[in-house]
Amino acid sequence: MATIGTFTKDGNGYAGNVETLAFRAKLTFEPANKKSENAPDFRVFHLTDGFSSEIGAAWKKTSKEGAQYLSVNLDDPSFPEKIYCRLVKTGAEQGHTLYWERSKSRD
Repeated sequence: MATIGTFTKDGNGYAGNVETLAFRAKLTFEPANKKSENAPDFRVFHLTDGFSSEIGAAWKKTSKEGAQYLSVNLDDPSFPEKIYCRLVKTGAEQGHTLYWERSKSRD
């Protein structure tokens, strides 16, 4: 599991940065207008030079231990495939960390 981002609570959403060897971006998680039970709870936007583009979505989840987190999908034309992550509350009162883990092969 790799840490690829740090975020803080920002009103009803989250704001922060993602950084990998090939990707660096400022992102926001903004509450979504849920129209069905399976719809995402948040839309994820990439912010750059006053412009924002949607690059993902997030759903509220609860771990087996009872901890709440966000299950996040990020996608971009530069990615070979979607990235699946978890946004988890960590450390400081408003601090959250974005963790990524490579999908296991289904061979």
